[in-house]
Amino acid sequence: MKRLIITLCLALGSFVVGCSDDFQRGVEAYNKGDYATALKEWTPLANLGNVKAQYNLGLMYDMGKGVLQDYKEAVRWYQLAAEQGYSSAQHNLGLLYFNGQGVPQDHQIAVKWITLSADQGKAESQKNLGILYRDGEVVPQDYQTAAKWFELAATQGNITSQVNIGFFYYNGLGVPQDYQEAVKWITLASEQGSPQAQHNMAYFYFNGQGVKIDKVYAHMWASIASSNGFENAKGLLEALDKEMTPSQIEEAEKLARECVKKNYKGC
Repeated sequence: MKRLIITLCLALGSFVVGCSDDFQRGVEAYNKGDYATALKEWTPLANLGNVKAQYNLGLMYDMGKGVLQDYKEAVRWYQLAAEQGYSSAQHNLGLLYFNGQGVPQDHQIAVKWITLSADQGKAESQKNLGILYRDGEVVPQDYQTAAKWFELAATQGNITSQVNIGFFYYNGLGVPQDYQEAVKWITLASEQGSPQAQHNMAYFYFNGQGVKIDKVYAHMWASIASSNGFENAKGLLEALDKEMTPSQIEEAEKLARECVKKNYKGC
């Protein structure tokens, strides 16, 4: 069973005007690596119910920043923040339950907290729910629900979700099969540098699915995917090299270089 990954992002700002200076001093200290001062500034605020201070303390104990790593203490602080509706705390608390860190492993409670976070729009939570419903390991497999969560996260720019929803549209899993919609999402992931998506783009152009057949662009994307470490792209490159003229290959290689210079945008 896959482990889900904690979101390790510090909460910034404060809800309470009178505490904002203390909170900000904690943020500045944390960013400088002065974890002892951050802990000193945030602990009183957290005890007073400041949700972001509670979440940040959870993060410190989760990662062992300035304190001994203590998942039980992380759970305690995340729980307090999660119960106040803080989505990042809900997400991380859910993952600790999923992985059995600091609490007995409980997938049902994990899904509850991750769903609450996803309902608030947190892309990582939406992605994780997409994975859970896609794989059907701890919830009943449901491609339609998986597609819903992947698409919500993909809209926010989550690369994994863009690749997955593109795959779903390509294969008609939980959504009507739609090659053009698949190309849309895989293009977005390719532009963010996903080698898997770049390889998929090569196949779209090679097979003429959602786009017109274009071996030059197929070669371009396969070359980029290969240079980014996607091993499977080498087989497609070899096949294309046998079918293309030297001038076509030269053009494809030129386009690939230009595409890299543009950070894969508008290729």
